[in-house]
Amino acid sequence: MSVAGTVRPLALGDLAAKKDAGEPIVMITAYDHPSARIVEEAGVDMVLVGDSAAMTVLGYSSTVPVTIDEMLMLTRAVRRGLTRPLLVGDLPFGSYEASDELAVATAQRFVKEAGCDLVKIERGGTTVDRARAIVAAGIPVVGHVGLTPQTATALGGYRAQGRTAEAALAMIDDALALQDAGCALLVVEAVPAEVTALLVERLTIPVIGIGAGADADGQVLVLHDLLGIYDGPAAKFVKRYADLRGAALAGVEEYAREVRSGAYPAAEHGYGMPSAEVARLQELLAGR
Repeated sequence: MSVAGTVRPLALGDLAAKKDAGEPIVMITAYDHPSARIVEEAGVDMVLVGDSAAMTVLGYSSTVPVTIDEMLMLTRAVRRGLTRPLLVGDLPFGSYEASDELAVATAQRFVKEAGCDLVKIERGGTTVDRARAIVAAGIPVVGHVGLTPQTATALGGYRAQGRTAEAALAMIDDALALQDAGCALLVVEAVPAEVTALLVERLTIPVIGIGAGADADGQVLVLHDLLGIYDGPAAKFVKRYADLRGAALAGVEEYAREVRSGAYPAAEHGYGMPSAEVARLQELLAGR
């Protein structure tokens, strides 16, 4: 807390302190203002506006089609709902890979137009160069290894990664390269817990896991998955903490039944007019 009881926004140093103290970092993926208000009140540390919004809230079949403008619109809505958590914007497919200049320009839009504290990019390889360029421009970066949805087709689909020694070694090398490029955090998705443990031993930056075991410095899940809102297939690592879709469906079905039966709206759901005013209105209409 700060002076006058206001909430102090978290800083990157707070996350490093949590890692050093062995205090797990809580990260969640959300896409709109009402969700942002909920996760803010729940006390999470970081909010990612992920390109998974393409499937979860925009109806695309994968993350690939989502545009910069769509992601910026969603990210701005989340920003307006947050005070304390750090906000991470996911740079969508095609918005940073081609050159350092493109990567920096896109990252700057997410900071300037949407108020992001950090931006996230996927994979190693040339992405390491992009990360280095964005960091050099003064924007903190979150790296992402393991299952990277933007290139899931090249990885054989949405499946666990790093399950052989050689694949795991390549992933660890990518993670170290992203750290060396200046990344402030690393997301590790759908990899064996044993590999995550080895990564955490070798990295000085916080590691956020999703389907990567309990040894990560923090965990992230999609709000729509953990609350049971999204009706698409759920990954093995998703735990349902509520069934809001079921509750919402039941509520809408009951509403439809009451409208069709005449039970809604009842008198208590409307507004009345004094009888004298009704009589006066009838007089005015009759006099026309």
